[in-house]
Amino acid sequence: MASILQANSGVLADQPSLDQLESAAALIYKSMPPTPQYRWPLLEARVGTTLWVKHENHTPTGAFKVRGGLVYLEELCRTGERPRGVVSATRGNHGQSVGFAARRYGIPAALVVPHGNSVEKNAAMRALGVEVIEEGHDFQAAAEIADTIAIERGWHRFPSFHPLLVRGVGTYALELFRAVPDLDTVYVPVGMGSGLCGVIAARDALGLRTGVVAVVSERAPAFALSYDQGRVVSHEVTTRVADGMACRTPDEAALTIARHGAERVVQVSDDEVESAMRALFSDTHNTAEGGGAAALAALLKEKDEMHERKVAVVLSGGNVDSDLFAAILKSAE
Repeated sequence: MASILQANSGVLADQPSLDQLESAAALIYKSMPPTPQYRWPLLEARVGTTLWVKHENHTPTGAFKVRGGLVYLEELCRTGERPRGVVSATRGNHGQSVGFAARRYGIPAALVVPHGNSVEKNAAMRALGVEVIEEGHDFQAAAEIADTIAIERGWHRFPSFHPLLVRGVGTYALELFRAVPDLDTVYVPVGMGSGLCGVIAARDALGLRTGVVAVVSERAPAFALSYDQGRVVSHEVTTRVADGMACRTPDEAALTIARHGAERVVQVSDDEVESAMRALFSDTHNTAEGGGAAALAALLKEKDEMHERKVAVVLSGGNVDSDLFAAILKSAE
């Protein structure tokens, strides 16, 4: 297992097996219950199809990433590599995952966030006992600073994409597919790609044929460009609302898995994401952050093609600053 812990950026040769996903789920359920998947009649009327929403906004940190942090840090400690501290870069949800897991194991944690990061996500990380360091103009710049801090302090560099993170977050897809095994298509938002890869892994482990659609922001298009060109392509990020998807350079391993397991990538605009945020609140009274609403935005964009099919969208997180959310709700369609 040490080799898995060392493989921070290499190509993920083997996806998590069903046994590994089930073991990860058993570990995660010591800290949180499975999240629900619901059909919402108003939302189904809006999209014109059978629609399941996977509510990862219902985790203890309000986002799916907490699953990966628990699995990664448990493996790190169990194999005798307990670190003096952990450091990573984040826009907020990954950082809460790191903080939640680090607190469980009594390990100090520091997270580097770019300048202008979500005030409320920063506060949530600090409430978990995390040291929040605001440096860099975007996520990639923050990641480079986290690399330096890890060396200076002799702390473990907690990755943003890793096989163990995929194994952890793949448990939400295991729950979804076991509850609704006959889905035609599932839409999954993409930042660094652990959620997308976890969905692909769970689908394959269960031997299902569900189509997986990756969703990215038009204003953070690097993953879509890389998917189309078959190589890692960087692109500047300008999204005003989808901060969880605001990645300038994709992870090569995540890209490889996506090109083998996702049938296409859909790009959505900030306006489409904001419209989906309003729809989710109006039709379900659930709060979605930009990345959390992106999957629904993509389905609404393709609703004619999806008519009368059985579809799921992943509401990956609900951690949006209240002032921003209020402004979006008030804005005109």
